[in-house]
Amino acid sequence: MPQITVIEHLLFHQKESPMATGRFTRLLSEMILSGKIINQEVNKAGLVEILGLTGETNIQGEKVRKLDEFANQVLVHRLQRAGVLCALASEENADLIHIPADCPQGDYILIFDPLDGSSNIDANVSIGTIFSIFRRTSACEEPATMADVLQKGAQQVAAGYIIYGSSTMLVYTTGKGVHGFTLDPSVGEFLLSHPDIQIPERGKIYSANEGYRHYWDQPTRKAIDYFKDPDNDSKRVYRSRYIGSLVADFHRNLLYGGVFLYPADTKDSNHPHGKLRLMCEANPLAMVVEQAGGMATDGINRILDIQPTELHQRVPLVIGSKLDVLKVRELLQAG
Repeated sequence: MPQITVIEHLLFHQKESPMATGRFTRLLSEMILSGKIINQEVNKAGLVEILGLTGETNIQGEKVRKLDEFANQVLVHRLQRAGVLCALASEENADLIHIPADCPQGDYILIFDPLDGSSNIDANVSIGTIFSIFRRTSACEEPATMADVLQKGAQQVAAGYIIYGSSTMLVYTTGKGVHGFTLDPSVGEFLLSHPDIQIPERGKIYSANEGYRHYWDQPTRKAIDYFKDPDNDSKRVYRSRYIGSLVADFHRNLLYGGVFLYPADTKDSNHPHGKLRLMCEANPLAMVVEQAGGMATDGINRILDIQPTELHQRVPLVIGSKLDVLKVRELLQAG
């Protein structure tokens, strides 16, 4: 049976995906090439002295790892010169990344987490690149501003992630369903392996860092206890699965069904609204899960309806199978 590449799939469905213009295809092609370069380094990280810390701290107050820095540099370098973007924003950079004056510009904006789960790099746990794509809202003649970037997640034109694990996969959506492509190293192409992904309406897995239970409020503890109770109204005991790499936990639940929770906690006074970033983590995964039939909230509100007020805004996240997310919301609202 003939294998379908990402670009072939995108071009074939152009009529159903109005954003799949030549410029958008170029943007996705550069994302794919960047993912291949990062994947190559991830696979040999222990052999080329790219594990460990750089000694620097990023805008999030987190220690920067060498592979994290490498992934960020690859994405910025390739996408700045692609001729399709007016600005980029990375988890690793405090401010907007503008396009050099000597490079052509477009009207797309790329927001990304270069290597989600980077704290697990040295332990060889699955990590990934998460990305979100918007169109600018201002006139193309002027440099992009923060107002162009701070759009609601519902205005994304595409989103997805590349996960570097036992196999390397690209999962993305342009608002017309979710499709997964697996990298075939023998031909160097991402080939369609998971067409039209649909998350089960209810899962059997809950994912949360229960080491933080002491720092959660009572409604959050009650929500977690629901999944452990054999007498709950779903009549099932959920299995606890928590990798500690958002993209890996999300990918498993997307395929098998389940719910991921990263609530606000009192452990760190610097993160009163949770640890995860709205723009480069919650928004893109929320678009993916909704297109797959799931749901994403901050516990109460739909993630894609939240109006961002700053680039590195943090947000609690409850994401996954629709009925499981609705149950968490019900318990949190009940108090």
